[in-house]
Amino acid sequence: MSKFLTAALYKFVEFQDTSSFKETLQTVCDAHHIKGTLLLADEGINGTIAGAESDVRAVLAYLRADPRLSDLTPKESWSESPPFLRMKVRLKKEIVTLGVPGVNPVQMAGSYVKPDAWNALISAPDVVLVDTRNDYEVSIGSFKGALDPNVKTFADLPQWVSAQAAAGGALASAEGKKPKVAMFCTGGIRCEKSTALLRQLGFDEVYHLEGGILKYLETVPQANSLWEGECFVFDERVSVGHGLQPGPYELCRSCRHPVGAAERQSPHYVKGVSCPHCFDQKTEAQKQGFAERQRQVELARQRGQAHVGAQMPFKNHSELK
Repeated sequence: MSKFLTAALYKFVEFQDTSSFKETLQTVCDAHHIKGTLLLADEGINGTIAGAESDVRAVLAYLRADPRLSDLTPKESWSESPPFLRMKVRLKKEIVTLGVPGVNPVQMAGSYVKPDAWNALISAPDVVLVDTRNDYEVSIGSFKGALDPNVKTFADLPQWVSAQAAAGGALASAEGKKPKVAMFCTGGIRCEKSTALLRQLGFDEVYHLEGGILKYLETVPQANSLWEGECFVFDERVSVGHGLQPGPYELCRSCRHPVGAAERQSPHYVKGVSCPHCFDQKTEAQKQGFAERQRQVELARQRGQAHVGAQMPFKNHSELK
């Protein structure tokens, strides 16, 4: 059995005591030798922790003892080696950064749609389907027929929504009525906030996939699936497919873009240094620095030691879901 339990969690809930909560939560995590990152904001909690099963479950029990988090439902996975080397509890303005004042998922999120009802919803001709994830995630897989906003970060999504809501865009009103919109993301957090954004903008019929893509891939049989490709995940697996089986992608540690088998055959791909997506964007000095980091990672691996450079350098921890 794998030794380390990883729990990815989030919940939108109204906090007024984040500073004191941060200190006690850090203490509890440290006492149980837990590693990872947890983000706290006035709007809730988000993050991923890992450690021995008994220790992770003790921290989760501590969180659920707070009435505001009593129904916290983490997504769990296992690994043979520790996925994180440090534990940080951080205070943020938002647990997932959108940058639009007044968007409150606790009060305004769209309607949940369970995975077994998702196909029927998104197959309806009057529904606009929107992928709320970043461009590098969408590049390796999405739902059939979904609109790709082609955003670099989640905070870019509001600008895309505004452009699409203008005359002639996919989200534009027709005959004085705004369209039905279905939105999805990896695990649920971004589409909860994006549906709240749309409701703030006056969209009445807004839906999002409960549990995100991961729950859909876990529960919907591949034969019935409308998912195409792989789902990017923010852990050492890089991507997963149906049944949450690990996919064929690796992560470029220079630009943090998922890299497939064909891309790894490119002369521009050097493990730990560059890939076809970033080869022309990095200076020689940067590449030399990445090469030295990779050399140190390999040496540490040969010695059976952990190296901080071996961790996934994800673009934004607040986008874990």
